[in-house]
Amino acid sequence: MNRGLFKGRGLQIYTWLVIAWLVLPIAVMILFGFNDTHGRFNTTWQGFTLKWYGKLFEIGDLTSALVNSIVIAVLTMVIAGVLGSLIGLALGRYRFRGAGVTNLIMFAAISCAEIVMGASLLSLFVTLAVPLGFWTIVISHVMFSISFVAVTVRARVMTLDASLEEAARDLGAGTWDTFRLVTLPMIFPGVLAGSMLAFALSIDDFVITNFNSGGTVTFPLWIWGATRVGIPPQVNVMGTLIFAVGVLIAVGNALLARRRA
Repeated sequence: MNRGLFKGRGLQIYTWLVIAWLVLPIAVMILFGFNDTHGRFNTTWQGFTLKWYGKLFEIGDLTSALVNSIVIAVLTMVIAGVLGSLIGLALGRYRFRGAGVTNLIMFAAISCAEIVMGASLLSLFVTLAVPLGFWTIVISHVMFSISFVAVTVRARVMTLDASLEEAARDLGAGTWDTFRLVTLPMIFPGVLAGSMLAFALSIDDFVITNFNSGGTVTFPLWIWGATRVGIPPQVNVMGTLIFAVGVLIAVGNALLARRRA
């Protein structure tokens, strides 16, 4: 009994240490968003201030980079969400020639190193003489995030009760009405989860974006370039706001799920 209790407390302590290790960088980022720094480098605590929240959009290049990242992430979420959902629906519902190969390609795209994906896409764009820039970033992000959406939706589709769709057809619903009124509402949690995952993967990607960005600068690329001259506190503030939005979405989703339950 005592041994089991000791193991239980040890696991709890280990869990809290892991959580603290994961949260520490985020806490430091949030803290230094309030740092009253007077120099170029925001690395030592010099006092508390709220002025950086009022000067959030004072650096034009940083604001443009953030806007680029958000727009690219939204486009990636929509395009990869639609295409990935259709692929996931096909893989989870139907058996067709090439399904095994498609599954293999999906998981290979997920597991391969980003530097391999970035270099491959760069070679493709150079071979086809496609100018690097905003749209090559969008295409690249869709290419590496579509597999995550497809796998998420596929897992959801495989748990569905096919008799519900059959009942809809027996009651006179056509193919489109069955999909719109029965299938889509049932797979929508998977579609939403996969699309949000594509958004998160896109907005903070650096490696693949760095290969295929051309003259377009995103938020991670701007931060990387600013490390040589000093990262301004506005970067910490923007990171804090992005993190806060993510937390609010997660909390709202949890509350909605609890209310439905």
